[in-house]
Amino acid sequence: MRIEPGPMQIPAIRLTDRNDRPLRPDGDFVVYWMNAARRTRSNFALQHAVDLCNRYGKPLVILEALRSGYQWASDRHHAFILQGMRANRDAARKSTARYYGYVEPKNGEGKGLLEALGRSAVAIVTDEWPCFFLPRMVERAAAKLDVRLQAVDSCGLLPLRAAPKAFSRAFDFRRFLQRELPDHLGEQPVLNPLARLKSKRQPNIPREILSRWPEAVSEPLLAGKSSALADLPIDHGISICEDEGGAVAGHRALSAFVSDRFARYADDRNHPDDCSASGLSPWLHYGHVGAHEVFEALTEHEDWDSSLIANRSDGKADGWWGRSPALDGFLDELITWRELGLNFGHHRPAELDQFQSLPSWSLQTMREHAGDERPAHFELETLAAAESSDPIWNAAQTELLTTGRMHNYLRMLWGKLVLAWKPSYEEAAADLIELNNRYALDGRDPNSYSGIFWVFGRFDRAWGPERPIYGKLRYMTSKSTRTKLRLKGYLERFGREARQGSLF
Repeated sequence: MRIEPGPMQIPAIRLTDRNDRPLRPDGDFVVYWMNAARRTRSNFALQHAVDLCNRYGKPLVILEALRSGYQWASDRHHAFILQGMRANRDAARKSTARYYGYVEPKNGEGKGLLEALGRSAVAIVTDEWPCFFLPRMVERAAAKLDVRLQAVDSCGLLPLRAAPKAFSRAFDFRRFLQRELPDHLGEQPVLNPLARLKSKRQPNIPREILSRWPEAVSEPLLAGKSSALADLPIDHGISICEDEGGAVAGHRALSAFVSDRFARYADDRNHPDDCSASGLSPWLHYGHVGAHEVFEALTEHEDWDSSLIANRSDGKADGWWGRSPALDGFLDELITWRELGLNFGHHRPAELDQFQSLPSWSLQTMREHAGDERPAHFELETLAAAESSDPIWNAAQTELLTTGRMHNYLRMLWGKLVLAWKPSYEEAAADLIELNNRYALDGRDPNSYSGIFWVFGRFDRAWGPERPIYGKLRYMTSKSTRTKLRLKGYLERFGREARQGSLF
């Protein structure tokens, strides 16, 4: 069981001043602009905002705003975020913090809200997140504000700035983690920072701000009901998923994984019929659950402590954590692979979603095989409708369409087949990004970009024998997938029995 630390001060490596404007001790409140770590627990940014409140004797405003004009905005993504906003509002009500949720009714109508709050603020604290439009949004805000804007890294167990460079292979990054991560494992965020807020009064938000940007109070809207989303300028053709957004639902999913499936994780995670994967990626992506919380839940379950971690830097995953193969396997996904994408996004932000950022060996082999004959061609919308001629691919795409998620192993096959079906590798990558970001609840994430570009060689190595279309890229087929995995129940649920056979 974790013992809460005394001080509220966060590790200095996680804090960055984004402008040189002053802190204003005479301000009315501190603002926490919540936009990536969308939770009230185990959140370094909220912890730092509370620390500033306590230092200056000020109350706290939590601003969580939802734009309408972001790329791929839809009922699916909006509903998941809104459900998280409702959970954050309810959590804030147990403290003296003032939760201010704003949902933009039309594109651009939220412009000016943060600046208006900033005029009354001691400081504004926000989240650091190395992906999608968030870095540009924070950079623009920093330039406009007349008050200090500080960004806080709550992304992963390893602080983003602890690694001096972007790593090109998981093996090399794991070696670095084995040397450096143990020093950061004791730097856990405070479990419930709002309980440490000393101010006994709620801040007063100026009336003209609330009039210009009315807060979201509609229960149907915050529940993510499609009827309440109907008037918003977003894509209403992407259905809302059964999974509910928010910290409460995320912790429910975490508890179910730990108690029901974790013991089988090492043996069954790749089998769609008996899948023991965590399914936590949507809540991790939206920041409704943090990596530290997941780490703590699993290590508590395994009765793990830091003395068990192997003192080595050989880059191998097996046995590193000194407990079960399930813990080794899961923490390698949660830390090595997830934070490899965060590391790449932090150090090479302009290249995260760019085809030309792929390793030179993979670009070379694709150039050499660009003219190879393709076995089929399917337009983007044919793929989106799960109407290829491959039944396993169609089942995986149907799962994505209906649930907002896709089985982890099948996601790799899904990408490899699109690579072979499109007339160019660049078009294949663009279609995979579009399909993933349009439908996946965990899309628009460093980890999902890692998965897509892994298909084309990022974080991988050259493979032999050299094959048509794939060249030296890793090769996967539906035929081999059928022999490796238990798929009968999965195909009955998501497949189309009328379609048999495979192109490969």
